[in-house]
Amino acid sequence: MINGKHIVNKHQIIKEYLSSDQTFKGLGEKYGLPARTIQTWVRTYRKSHPEQAPVAVADKDLQKRLAHTELKNELLEEILKIAEEETGIDFKKNLEPGSHEYRATEKPANQHSLPVVWL
Repeated sequence: MINGKHIVNKHQIIKEYLSSDQTFKGLGEKYGLPARTIQTWVRTYRKSHPEQAPVAVADKDLQKRLAHTELKNELLEEILKIAEEETGIDFKKNLEPGSHEYRATEKPANQHSLPVVWL
């Protein structure tokens, strides 16, 4: 870093743009360059590497979808964990894939019962 500005080569900035959600303006501010310069670099790169440009755009979309799916999965796992703690029922064990049948197991005597609602 010199005078508060990052020193990065052109190809690193292009790669960062193509693999992130950063805008030309955001990268320009980050590296102390005009946004228009970065835009020109990216446009030139895409013209000289046409087979790579669409993949980078698709990767951004896939990365967003993957992050969303992982977050959703984490949330559902936490909900399941809380439900198991509250009811004493091992839902993973008692619900077989493809089945919507509920098979209750005995709860420890010290736990109170909560109604089970299937959506």
